[in-house]
Amino acid sequence: MPRPTALITGASSGIGTELARVFARNGYDLIIAARREARLNDLVAELGSTVTVHPVAVDLAKSRGPRKLFDAVAELGLEVDVLVNNAGVISTVPMLDADGGSLTEMINLNVRALTELSHHYGRKMVGRGYGRILNVASVASFQPVPGMSVYAASKAFVLSLTESLSEELRGTGVTVTALCPGPTRTEMAAALEDAGLVSWFLADARSVAREGFDACRAGQVIRVPGIANQALVSWSQYQPRWLVRALGGLAARSTDFLKPVR
Repeated sequence: MPRPTALITGASSGIGTELARVFARNGYDLIIAARREARLNDLVAELGSTVTVHPVAVDLAKSRGPRKLFDAVAELGLEVDVLVNNAGVISTVPMLDADGGSLTEMINLNVRALTELSHHYGRKMVGRGYGRILNVASVASFQPVPGMSVYAASKAFVLSLTESLSEELRGTGVTVTALCPGPTRTEMAAALEDAGLVSWFLADARSVAREGFDACRAGQVIRVPGIANQALVSWSQYQPRWLVRALGGLAARSTDFLKPVR
């Protein structure tokens, strides 16, 4: 019996790499996609002795990035049993201080590419009656985050899309899961540490990936790793929005997340 196949975007580092490892340990062949081809080849060398790993070097923030990935997977002749939308970028620059092109790139990757991939492979999954989609969101999905406004908004989109799509696909054999980690020790976390977040607060990428895999396999709609993150999310859901917003601004001003707009 052939092994199932997982397509994992943003697989060249951090949570994406750990997700590739945990899927491989559980018997999945892999299609791994990211911009950095050398990093993908390193992962092929690491995991290729136990499962089949197909690397696809692609920039999903580009307008034709998703189509390039679709075509590459089609050429492989493989069905995607699990789609893992992990690719994303973060910014700790206040919106009006940020370069407009970088904001567009963030939206293209965090929102547009994820939507196009979910639409394309979701339709195929429904057509055959089974499949799973795992979207990597964030605890930032649940509340405004001054100083990271566009990033938080993009992840709020991911969470909302996941919840809505999970209901639209109820009874089809296809499940949709949002993994919502807090700050995690990855390459992207360097921006958080530079902005004043202490390193001991960062979660381990391997444990986050394991929770994401378990939640995806169980068909759970939302998984927030870590007791502290769960407490934060629960607290914010039962407070007035003005209070959550104001405390977020206060916390941002106590670090380097929020500076006066130039």
